[in-house]
Amino acid sequence: MAKQLTVAVERRAARAILIDDLGRLVLIKRTKSGQPPYWTAPGGGVEDTDASVEAALHRELAEELGAKTTEASQVFLFSSPSDGGVAVQHFFVARLASLDESARSGPEFNAPARGRYDLDRVDLRGDELVSIDLKPTALKEFILTNRQALLVEAGAVV
Repeated sequence: MAKQLTVAVERRAARAILIDDLGRLVLIKRTKSGQPPYWTAPGGGVEDTDASVEAALHRELAEELGAKTTEASQVFLFSSPSDGGVAVQHFFVARLASLDESARSGPEFNAPARGRYDLDRVDLRGDELVSIDLKPTALKEFILTNRQALLVEAGAVV
C-alpha cells in the first residue's frame, strides 16, 4: 500500500508573469540595504477573505502596482520548504491592461526600512532576463524556456 504524504501548506501566494503590450515582463526590483538587488514577480499572499487564488492575484496587483489585467491563466506552481510545512506560489500569465503607480498601497510602501520596490520592465525577446537575479530561480528558468508561449498566451505582439 502506498504511503500518503501529508504536508501542511503554511503560506500560499499568487504572482503574475505580467506582460505589457510591448512584450515586456513587468517586475518589481527589490533593493534592500547591504544586499545586491533582485527582481520578483508582482503579487503576494492569499488571504482568507480572497474568493480564490486568482482573486488574490488581482487584489495584490492592484495594491502593489495599481494594475489591472486581462484574463489570467495559471501556468506554473512553485513550492519551497517553510517552518511549518511548505510555501506554495501560484504563477499566472496575464496581460497588463492598465497601471497607475499613484494607486500603489500597502505596508511595504510606508516602511522605508523594508527597502525599495521599483517597477522594472524587461523585454522578453532580448537577453536582459538572463542577466538579472529573478527569484525564485525556477521561475526565471520557466520563463526563459517558455517565453514565446507566454507572449502568445498573454496576447502580446510576438
